[in-house]
Amino acid sequence: MNFTTKTALLLATLALAACNNPRPGMFGGGGADGFGGYDQGISSQALGDPNDPTSIAHFNQRIGDRVHFTTDSSSISEEGRQTLNAQARWLTANPHFPIIIEGHADERGTREYNVALGERRANAVMQYLVSQGISRDRMRTVSYGKERPVEACAAQRCWDLNRRAVTVISGGRTS
Repeated sequence: MNFTTKTALLLATLALAACNNPRPGMFGGGGADGFGGYDQGISSQALGDPNDPTSIAHFNQRIGDRVHFTTDSSSISEEGRQTLNAQARWLTANPHFPIIIEGHADERGTREYNVALGERRANAVMQYLVSQGISRDRMRTVSYGKERPVEACAAQRCWDLNRRAVTVISGGRTS
């Protein structure tokens, strides 16, 4: 190999390596699990002070941004209803924030099954919030199925964490 070929090979290798390294803060900054639509260029400072009841940080940390589900279910538990009631109160008091409800599943099952299950979970949360007076126009849903786990492992502890719906405050205010 001549010098030009070696240099081109080295540059191609470095470019590929750079593509495989996420930029700092790529997955942090918004939600508690650090995945999903959480980091869209929003710093943790932009989320506000958790002690400010009108801040996104307060919603995420004090109100609770997620509900968990049992295996193969989209039924909301009593604990989940309590969390969603608190979310509805916050959303009512802060009507200018749109939300995205993410549906997630654990790693078991096919991709297609888990995307459908995540969709049912996100829709169940949306329907519950609508029943509490939150406008459907402020919400949209997305299902990630098993693609964005909080923690990846083949153990009950991980499966329990990953079966969830997460209410994400989009960060922007609606008009």
